[in-house]
Amino acid sequence: MAECRKGQNLGFCSDSALKLLENSDHIDILTIIPNTCMDSDLKWRYTSYMERSHRHSLIKRLQLGLHRGTPFDVATLERLGISAKAASYYAKEGWLVRLGHGVYAFPGDQLSPHGAVKFLQTKVQGLHVGGKTALALQGVQHNLALRETLVLWGEGRFVLPAWFTSLTPARYVSAHLFDWPTEKFAESTVTTPPGETEGLRVSTPERATLEMLYQVGTYEMLEETRNVFEGLRNFRTDVAGKLLACCTAVKAVRLFLRWSRETGLLDVEKLYAQFDIRVGSNRRWINRLPDGSLLTLKPNE
Repeated sequence: MAECRKGQNLGFCSDSALKLLENSDHIDILTIIPNTCMDSDLKWRYTSYMERSHRHSLIKRLQLGLHRGTPFDVATLERLGISAKAASYYAKEGWLVRLGHGVYAFPGDQLSPHGAVKFLQTKVQGLHVGGKTALALQGVQHNLALRETLVLWGEGRFVLPAWFTSLTPARYVSAHLFDWPTEKFAESTVTTPPGETEGLRVSTPERATLEMLYQVGTYEMLEETRNVFEGLRNFRTDVAGKLLACCTAVKAVRLFLRWSRETGLLDVEKLYAQFDIRVGSNRRWINRLPDGSLLTLKPNE
């Protein structure tokens, strides 16, 4: 390679300098050729190379700093030194995939439903996997559908984004099901089951059961729910009693007590003795189910 010296006509050594630069991960062309000596073509090629190098560095940092299979937002990118404008540019260039407004993923990445739920947990207060889905994750299920609907619970109104529902069938519930006595107790009824994605928030079986019973007659069929209920084992009396005492849904409480008597899941008389369970008024609770039948629930039955 021709030797380049300060003040030398660079027309003979521009290509050699670029080859040296492109074959090195660290060398800066200005250590070889003073800026004042560059011809316009070399300056343009040098600038272009440095821009490409900078983009590669940022993308590499991003890939090392984030979990694969999980989407990420602009705030996450900015913490890693990538602005919203840069993220938009990288998406146009194919370095990132834009899932929705301000939400991205790596191209070719197979998004995990649970990884996506973890992302939504950062967006929605109290978001967790609940109801029948939470029970299934903890080994309690009856008929397994080809594509089960992922049941999510959270606080406040929220519409699941299209990119999420295209990934997996899902529904979001935001009913005020419990009047929590303490925040500590509320948190104690959410866990991450063994073998599941780290940080995934899932209702404990006691809480998930009441969430499932709450949706009987709307999204959950009575017979299927009863079959799932019969598969419940090792319920904690203290946790179930505290949840029944702060549950706001009379239907869920009464159905839980009736089926607990019939299946022997828990000692209902012991629950009544130890906890102030909300069973509502002395009137019967009656509701017509989608199949036309009536569900009648008496207090203290």
